[in-house]
Amino acid sequence: MKLYEQIQESKKVILSKVGQINAKIGIILGTGLGALVNDVKIKYEISYKEIPNFVKPTVESHEGKLIIGEIEGKEVIILQGRFHLYEGYSTNEITFPVRVLKALGIDILIVSNAAGGLNPQFERGDLMVIEDHIGFFMPNPLIGPNDDRLGVRFPDMSEVYDKELIKLAIEAALEENIYIKKGVYVGVTGPSLETRAEYRMLRMVGADAVGMSTIPEVIVAIHSGLRVLAFSVITDMGLPDALEPLTLEMVIEAANKAEPKLVKVIKGVLRRL
Repeated sequence: MKLYEQIQESKKVILSKVGQINAKIGIILGTGLGALVNDVKIKYEISYKEIPNFVKPTVESHEGKLIIGEIEGKEVIILQGRFHLYEGYSTNEITFPVRVLKALGIDILIVSNAAGGLNPQFERGDLMVIEDHIGFFMPNPLIGPNDDRLGVRFPDMSEVYDKELIKLAIEAALEENIYIKKGVYVGVTGPSLETRAEYRMLRMVGADAVGMSTIPEVIVAIHSGLRVLAFSVITDMGLPDALEPLTLEMVIEAANKAEPKLVKVIKGVLRRL
């Protein structure tokens, strides 16, 4: 079955479970950032296992649920849990949910992730709104035959992250007295963390934070004609001259502590849309 037909199959199954969907906003929640759903008036909750062509998250803290509900007066579709290249999935598999969200009618995609800080002016627990990105050794999810029903062959990437949405995020942060940084996110495949030399190199090429997700999803979002807003929670600092061992538990702990700030900012953006 070709990609377009797979998307339509997944859409059909979701709609058979929930009926009509009016959501124009999709949200992808990253590592340790799943508690936004606590603020959502949930209408429907569907396990990824029930949706054809969705693969299963294998990473701790990724629930694997599609949630439809209302927050700040806006109907939203939330992906609670994402897929990664390092899990062994293809770029088509990890970005497939974005295609389905587009087919279900969204116009805006809000993405979050946990990331290591590279900018020495950042601190653990900071929020960063992504202004631009660098894909480092990440295969492009658009490689292969292009289906014009899904997007153009050569999508423009001159403004990946929507300036108006970034402005709303900064306004929302100021309203909540949250200091939010802006910066460039670099995506790597993982799952091994970076060496001292790699952190140094990534900083030299202009990155402020590094993570193992988001970029393939964002490329597909742009290919699909969506507006994109993305955030990184800085869960650790990758400063090569002061590097310390890091575990997933430490990342999740830091993400959970920073999560209330991100929730407030996202809710503030939704109020302004």
